Formats: sequence, C-alpha cells, structure tokens
Amino acid sequence: MTRDPPMSDDLTLDTADRPTPGVLADLTPLVRRIVAPNGGPFTFTGTCTYVVGRGEVAVIDPGPDLPAHRAALRAALGDERIAAILVTHTHRDHSPGARPLAEETGAPVIGCGPHRRSRPLAAGESDSMEGSGDLAHRPDRVLADGEAYEGRGFRLVAVPTPGHTANHLAFALPEENALFSGDHVMAWSTTIVAPPDGSMGAFMASLDALRTRPEGVYWPGHGGPVRDPQRFVRALIGHRRAREAAILARLAGGDRTTEAIAAALYAGLNPALLPAARLSVFAHLEDLVAQGRAATDGAPDVAGEYRPA
Repeated sequence: MTRDPPMSDDLTLDTADRPTPGVLADLTPLVRRIVAPNGGPFTFTGTCTYVVGRGEVAVIDPGPDLPAHRAALRAALGDERIAAILVTHTHRDHSPGARPLAEETGAPVIGCGPHRRSRPLAAGESDSMEGSGDLAHRPDRVLADGEAYEGRGFRLVAVPTPGHTANHLAFALPEENALFSGDHVMAWSTTIVAPPDGSMGAFMASLDALRTRPEGVYWPGHGGPVRDPQRFVRALIGHRRAREAAILARLAGGDRTTEAIAAALYAGLNPALLPAARLSVFAHLEDLVAQGRAATDGAPDVAGEYRPA
C-alpha cells in the first residue's frame, strides 16, 4: 500500500508521467526502469523496478512475486548479469520478487532488514496494513546507515527513511547525485503512513533529514521522478502540517473519531479508499497524542475517541 488518499490541501503532484509496465526504459547513463504490471489506486501504473549499472547490474525493488515481471526484466537485460538485488522496504508490492529473482540469478538480496512494525500491536489490534507486509523477507545482508553496495562503476549508499515502514531505506547514487526514494517520497501522490507498520513521527523526521541532502533527483517506487526534491520535500512537510491543523480543528469542533474526521476531511472520496483515509487520520492522531496536542483514554486506537489536549 503506497498512496495516501487525497484531501483538499494536497500539494501539487505530477500524475502526467505515467511509466509504462513491461518496458525497460533508459533514464540516465546508469539508471534504467521497468514497471511491474500491478497498477492500481495505491500503486499508480505499478511498482518501479530499477536497474543500476551496465553489464554487471544491481536491481532495486523487484516488486511483487510475478514471474512474468521477472522474465521481462531478465529478457530485457540479455547477457547482462544481475550481481545484487536491493530492497527499500517490505511491502508486498516491493519485496516478494527478491528471493525468486535471487534463486534464478544467484545474486544476493541486500538492503532493508526483515519486516517489522513501528510499534507492537496494541491489545485487540490487527495489522492495519491488511497483510501488506512481506513477513517472509530474509535478506542476505542488511545495510546500515551509510553502508554501501559497491557495484561496477557505481555505489548505492543506504539512507534510513523510516515512517512508511519501520525498515524503510532509500539508496543514494553519488555518481549521478540521485536518490532511490522507495515509497517515502513520490511525485504522483503523498505516501500513506498507517500504524502499526507506519509512524507519522518517524516519517516527519525522515523528511526533515532529506531536506539537507544534496541529491538533485529522486527515483521513487511508483510514478515518475521527483525533480527539485528539496523544494518538494519542504512542500510535503507543509502538507502534513496542514493536515495536523485540520485534524486539530475537527477535534476542537467536536469530532471525536477517526471515522468522523476522515468523512469530513475527505469529502467525496471513493468509499473504497475511506479505510485508508481513516488510517492516515489515525497516524496523525497517534503522533499528536505523543506530542501532547491531542488526548485519548488509554493507548491510541483507530477505533478510539479523541479530544483536544
């Protein structure tokens, strides 16, 4: 699950760049992209699988376990050798294809660690991401902050960006001043942050950390590139702060539940997306309670009642 349902304060997004599934496209001298055929309301045209390097390559985010997608990737690469498989995070639209591709090619799986939630499940709470976590993911090597995969003519440096998931990594490509941002920052949509997998506090801290980085372009997990990323990240932070303010205003006006707040803030939203909208509201409320700006009885819960602090 990737997309955060839109609201009236959404920042300007780029949905015009719609990568076509199944075609290995040259993007830069070092970067190519092939999109998996898993398009939908939360994944845009599909998961972006990136190929870095020439001849001996690294693959980033092989996507869901779709044999046809792996076959298309390998056919497009021809005699080129896949030397490593990197994974940004363990949602089922990004990581399940890693182990089968490793078995087919002999390449190690590296990057993020096994799936973990941002906090333990509360009593009676189910996994709010509805089974989207890839619990089977077991990498051969986990990259810590600043550690790198050394490829032929390039490096991919791990940049921790928790928030969308607790184990989310981005990968910097210094040779092209670029960052593979996974689902943390995308041009086509804002990212859903859904507890217990996601944490709004961690997500905002990761955005703050990206503001000071030098990369001039982001290659995201879905959709086209993020240009002028520092400006875009500042706009994302402003967008989230606006949502906080809107939620606090609904609390001050008497709304008490995630359902009531989501219905007011996401008026006209496709009913199928309302559960995701409630999770987004809940992520903000959980963070606002932690900041002491909202209150609830007991631990925050998506079905709980909230009030101004």
